[in-house]
Amino acid sequence: MKQHAAQSDHSSQSKQKYSFNKLQKRLRRNVGKAIADFGMIEANDKVMVCLSGGKDSYTMLDILLFLRGIAPIHFDIIAVNLDQKQPGFPEHILPQYLDELGVEYKIVEEDTYSIVKEKVPEGKTTCSLCSRLRRGILYRTATELGATKIALGHHRDDMLETLFLNMFHGGKLKSMPAKLVSDNGQHIVIRPLAYCNEADIEKYAQAAEFPIIPCNLCGSQENLQRQNIKHMLQDWNRRFPGRIESMFRAIQNVAPSHLLDRNLHDFQAISTTDGPVADGDTAFDTPAFDTFNAAAQDSEQAEVSPVQIVNLTD
Repeated sequence: MKQHAAQSDHSSQSKQKYSFNKLQKRLRRNVGKAIADFGMIEANDKVMVCLSGGKDSYTMLDILLFLRGIAPIHFDIIAVNLDQKQPGFPEHILPQYLDELGVEYKIVEEDTYSIVKEKVPEGKTTCSLCSRLRRGILYRTATELGATKIALGHHRDDMLETLFLNMFHGGKLKSMPAKLVSDNGQHIVIRPLAYCNEADIEKYAQAAEFPIIPCNLCGSQENLQRQNIKHMLQDWNRRFPGRIESMFRAIQNVAPSHLLDRNLHDFQAISTTDGPVADGDTAFDTPAFDTFNAAAQDSEQAEVSPVQIVNLTD
């Protein structure tokens, strides 16, 4: 009886280890592909990894450290945490974790919590002001450290949520870019998790047992519009499997001539031609859709290693 229980326990552990390894490879592959597709990291870069203490930034740091070890070029990593002086913030957790990893890091102490609480009326969302304050401090810190890239932990789901937030509440067809120049023009901001989905990151963070630090300033505000969008997308994902993947493909496959932005496409200059036009008139055609199969894509890419994908620019 004991022998049977031991065998069953060993089998369960083997399955868990296999599942974790598969998840880890998928996340590493997706980060490597995003880095390669958008030219995020170049030779001799100093990458400032913004570490909040949440699942996303822990996962980003973990994978970037791995990729640094196998990359064909040299680049440095420095982890930066902004201690916003929230009441009860466990100041010891991140330094202890980073010391154990042997990672270079800097803890920046700025009391943005008091500023946000003073400026924002009770019951109103604090995210906008908090984000602006954080951004300015991180840009300043990047300059002080001589960082050439600032890495943020936003993932695929964040990008889709932002797309719908801008559509529903801002009247813009706009998401989060995987790579951009900062507002002051002095920094390159990258999002290495651009191709990673939140569910995978959450599973990975739990399995890796990262010491998660909750955000008591903004994370507890459940009635934010972003939360509403998140719930909408999660509901769609449950009822229509593959829809999230299809929408994410859509923002990578844009036809400017088939939208209505006159700044994006010169409609005034349209004239007849002697031959077919790319993305021409399809108004009278029957729409043809290729159903996206996320499981098939995972299977197709399962054997691709991060080493094959991380073509970091020399």
